[in-house]
Amino acid sequence: MARLLLILVVLAVVFWIVSIVDCAVQPDTRHRGVSKGAWVAITVVLPIVGGLLWFLLGRAKPVAATAVRRAPDDDPDFLGSVGGMSAAQKADQDARIRRLEEELARLDEETDPPTPPKTDGQDGEDDTHGSRGIVG
Repeated sequence: MARLLLILVVLAVVFWIVSIVDCAVQPDTRHRGVSKGAWVAITVVLPIVGGLLWFLLGRAKPVAATAVRRAPDDDPDFLGSVGGMSAAQKADQDARIRRLEEELARLDEETDPPTPPKTDGQDGEDDTHGSRGIVG
């Protein structure tokens, strides 16, 4: 019986310390009702009851984080709106894709103009003295 009482006392002291520390470290925006100092005083003066009041009444829930920005392909709202095209819009899009594919195919088929044959002095080497034959 004494052990059970000792365990309950230890748990009460731990709860009391945890409630004081939690109350003290919370930012002022997370305290409801009274000021932060008043809540710390309540938890110190009323060990178990003050801690219970703090956790049940005084501690505000965290403010929801701001909306997460996502890329369009990760945004379900955007993806849902993509499939909502009318038949005319879908036909216009298909026609545009066809035109672009045909243009790309034409560009792939075109060859570069032939390069002119090389003449003397145009062999790609650095000829800093020109064709006068001056040796440096």
